[in-house]
Formats: sequence, structure tokens, C-alpha cells
Amino acid sequence: MPVDGVANCRFYVKIDGMTTAVFTEMSGLQVETVVTEYEEGGNNGFVHRLPGRTKVSNLTLKRGIVASNEFFNWYSEILQGKLKYRHVDVLVYDAEGKELAKWSFANAFPVKWIGPQLAADGKNAAIETLELAHEGLIPN
Repeated sequence: MPVDGVANCRFYVKIDGMTTAVFTEMSGLQVETVVTEYEEGGNNGFVHRLPGRTKVSNLTLKRGIVASNEFFNWYSEILQGKLKYRHVDVLVYDAEGKELAKWSFANAFPVKWIGPQLAADGKNAAIETLELAHEGLIPN
């Protein structure tokens, strides 16, 4: 039975259980384990390679500007010393609307906000970018 690829355009991002915005792009879904090498004295045939700490990348979310300024407000709370963690889910759907995959991120908080690039003769949508740090990927 042939397996078709999944289109990357059917996804939703939920923050604290609510789909608060339609994102046009999401990146940073990455987990990496650092490998530690240990050389054993008297054994020159190989080097032990052991798993070390696991690192997770920041999530980067992009969306068109909307009337609400909630993401900038969330980030500005950090500037005031008020850290507010939120739970983030990323869900991918097939063409029929069936959920295919879900990734959840614990204790996310904004570390970068980029406003739209504006031009008087612009023909593109105004896009804002939000970068989130988190404490790791939660198994679903």
C-alpha cells in the first residue's frame, strides 16, 4: 500500500488550549542529544560514545498581523519581570481534517518578538514573528 506524504499546510498551534491565531509558519521542531566521547585507557580500537544532555530548539511562529496585540503584550510582560509560562500544542491534520500528529511543549515563554516589515508600496502580508523557549517536548 503506497504512503502519501502529508502536506505541511494543515496545522494549528494552540496556546493554553486555545487556537488564538492562525499561523502561516512554524519552525524549530527539533530535539538533539549531545554525544560525549570517553576514551578508555589501553583500548585503542574504539571510543565509547555515550548520550549526554538533550537540547530542544526554540519554536518560531509566524502569522499575519491581527487586531489583537496579545503576543507583543505577552513578551512585554517579560520585559517587566513577569514571567508567564504557557502550554503550547502543535497539531497536524490530513486533507480530511483527521489529526495525524501532535507535539506539546511545556512551560513556553517568549524570548523574541519581531514586528512586521512595512513598505508603502508593499504587496505582501504584514507578518509578526514570535520565538518561544520551552522546557521540552511532552510525549503524547
